[in-house]
Amino acid sequence: MRARLLSAPSAAAASSSLPSAGARPRRAVWRPRGPAAAPPPPPLSLRARASMQPAAPLPERQGGRPVHGVSNTVVGVLGGGQLGKMLCQAASQMGIKMVILDPLEGCPASSVCHEHVVGSFNDGDAVREFSKRCGVLTVEIEHVDAATLEKLEEQALGGFEHGLYVERWTPFVKELSVIVARSRDGSTVCYPVVETIHKDNICHIVEAPAEVSAKIKKSATDVAEKAIRSLEGAGVFAVELFLTEDNEILLNEVAPRPHNSGHHTIESCYTSQYEQHLRAILGIPLGDPSMKAPAAIMYNILGEDEGEAGFFLAHQLIERALNIPGASVHWYAKPEMRKQRKMGHITIVGPSKASVKSRLDNLLQRDTYDPKKASPRVSIIMGSDSDLNVMKDAEVILRKFNIPVETTIVSAHRTPERMYDFAKSAQDRGIEVIIAGAGGAAHLPGKYQLTEKHTHEFTMIFFFNYQGMVASLTSLPVIGVPVKTQSLSGLDSLLSIVQMPKGIPVATIAIGNAENAGLLAVKMLASRDPELTDKVLKYQDDLRDMVLEKAERLENIGWEEYLK
Repeated sequence: MRARLLSAPSAAAASSSLPSAGARPRRAVWRPRGPAAAPPPPPLSLRARASMQPAAPLPERQGGRPVHGVSNTVVGVLGGGQLGKMLCQAASQMGIKMVILDPLEGCPASSVCHEHVVGSFNDGDAVREFSKRCGVLTVEIEHVDAATLEKLEEQALGGFEHGLYVERWTPFVKELSVIVARSRDGSTVCYPVVETIHKDNICHIVEAPAEVSAKIKKSATDVAEKAIRSLEGAGVFAVELFLTEDNEILLNEVAPRPHNSGHHTIESCYTSQYEQHLRAILGIPLGDPSMKAPAAIMYNILGEDEGEAGFFLAHQLIERALNIPGASVHWYAKPEMRKQRKMGHITIVGPSKASVKSRLDNLLQRDTYDPKKASPRVSIIMGSDSDLNVMKDAEVILRKFNIPVETTIVSAHRTPERMYDFAKSAQDRGIEVIIAGAGGAAHLPGKYQLTEKHTHEFTMIFFFNYQGMVASLTSLPVIGVPVKTQSLSGLDSLLSIVQMPKGIPVATIAIGNAENAGLLAVKMLASRDPELTDKVLKYQDDLRDMVLEKAERLENIGWEEYLK
């Protein structure tokens, strides 16, 4: 069952035993009683085919009744855990009725669904009876009665068979995941590639987007889409992947439902995976899966102890999360605490990968800034270590604002391959701004005849520099720092930077003023980082106060005493 999704209503199934859409929602608990009679063939298909005509996305009337909300179709869910709960929350915003089948009377989804049927999703009779109440049937858990579901599928679509295969153990360097949504008409959309970090074989942290190259992201997305195209079904699929040492993408498994690796989409994407799943199974046009926040990180709240001790530790974590900027807490309200049980999750969104990682460190009470471990947001490069005495000022000011930075040597003349690789990989590594210093432009000796009588030897300066070459290879902003030289005092460097051709912009500052380059980088980052904006404003206030203090002192004691 891991590779199939249950969905696709028929027209007959659209009218269920639930009240009409105009009726007031109720919190009902229904239990099947007595022996279940053999049901007639169910009026729904449990596998969607691409050839099916999609349901009208927003019909004016349905079965003679007005549509209240996005759809009048009742969605049944096998399982009422945390995934079912978040699915119901998304449905509530869209005005879609959700019916849950779960054996636990106080299951997480019971507090937010339209109706909770208490029964086992492993009980064939209960599943068949439950299917009569729904227009669409889907799953939020994989441990369901697959045999009954297959019988329902056979009754609706004709029989089918499956084969088995054996896979070997595969070494990998990262685990990636791609959420793919497919609608009933066969159209698909993919969410950004994320990295999943596991603890004791349980998903612990999800980082979005994954810190891998654009080439790897495309390869992962292509593999995920191809995998889903080979399957049948409508809804959300989580495609879990391995990244090997040689940058090969291998398919691990497919989960035919909303997934732990997609929790972050509630806060970080324009359309959450839960809303997307409902859109897909109801035939509503798929939503935009792109991220509305530059970076997000999801942390699973796992049980650290049994019983009340575990609840106490979890609630301590939640209290800290409420003070973290960009953090959203999701508590699943499970009645029993066990070690390693998923009790909730926390999603943190922010302006950069470094900022959300720093906020997570703060949440977990780790050291919030370690320049050796933090992912750099700014890269400082120079053609030679002779420029380091100037360029260090840029790093000093960046560290003052707690911005992770890397400083290295990249020579366009002596290491052109390194320069190319650096520029191409910078954005994928999380770099947001590049500061490049140059001590001089390339030059060749030459002659120029002013008149027939006056011939002067001179140095011909070619306005070629590696700041421009780096800028031409990356979409990141590049700030050029002209470094003072012995021959022309840095004028050659300055002119080479400001003479970039159209389409290759390189910002510049005063000769030798790397500190201003660092400040300009800070302001670029602050444009989408409220915390950093506050720090910049405080820095400017401190500069103003310093000037006012000097002015007051000069006015009070006079210039003679002031200069002593």
